[in-house]
Amino acid sequence: MHIDDQIEEEEEDFGPSRSELRREALGVLALALQLVEQSDARINQIPMDEDLRKLVLSSKRITAQIARKRAVQYLAKIMRREDDEALQAIRAALDHDKVEGRREAAQLHRVEYWRDRLVALGDDALSELLVEYPNGDRQQLRQLARNAAQEKTRNKPPHSSRELFRELRTLIMAGTASDTAADADLDDDTDLSGEADRF
Repeated sequence: MHIDDQIEEEEEDFGPSRSELRREALGVLALALQLVEQSDARINQIPMDEDLRKLVLSSKRITAQIARKRAVQYLAKIMRREDDEALQAIRAALDHDKVEGRREAAQLHRVEYWRDRLVALGDDALSELLVEYPNGDRQQLRQLARNAAQEKTRNKPPHSSRELFRELRTLIMAGTASDTAADADLDDDTDLSGEADRF
């Protein structure tokens, strides 16, 4: 009997190890650093307790390096007292920002790609662009592309190139938004058809 009691004691769960606790603490510290690097407007959008929000904003205002490090460590200590759901909500909001930032960067790269093609290739690239984005104003885009090409050859300031970029950004962003809306409509239609089949 004595041996059985000893085996049961060895199988007891002693909770997380010291290393696990340290990893969790460092993860919360990294989250606190990310929060402090956000803008004030963005911090106000992130779901968190108002006391925690005030602490994040006050930590953000500290500029001295050592004092800021100390303030962020204190912020992380307070954040560790929050429940896991609150921390997950903060992480999810910050991860959503990263995805949106990547998407916007990809769209801007696409605009730059089309601007460079229009300036270099002219009407051939314009025809390809209008196949992909049929709502574009052919005449205006052609004129801006020609002016941008002339500015480039004459080493003049890129006024038309910037204007072409703005027009393309408007066109491509509108095309991307309508594609997203069309995809959402298709999803809604499939959901509705599935509901109709049930009745």
